[in-house]
Amino acid sequence: MSRVCELTGKGPMTGNNVSHANNRTRRRFLPNLNDVTLTSEKMGRSYSLRISASALRSVDHRGGLDEFLAKSKDTDLSARALKIKREIAKKEGPAELQA
Repeated sequence: MSRVCELTGKGPMTGNNVSHANNRTRRRFLPNLNDVTLTSEKMGRSYSLRISASALRSVDHRGGLDEFLAKSKDTDLSARALKIKREIAKKEGPAELQA
């Protein structure tokens, strides 16, 4: 299981541990990933995703999973998240034509 956020694409970064004597050793900064279940209002079902804590705050800020995926770039999303985004777009397509 890779350490990459499924919604933002945030992954590990590298840097240095710096000791008191100013010795530098390489280290990894890992994203704060959580297994969460997000509900899509338009699809009427839940999706289990592995996302970062900052992405979870962004989903809440934008008003839910549907709105977050509508505004996000396709290049940042994982294959599973991109599939969810396409399902939501397909579902809301005919509804817009009726209105």
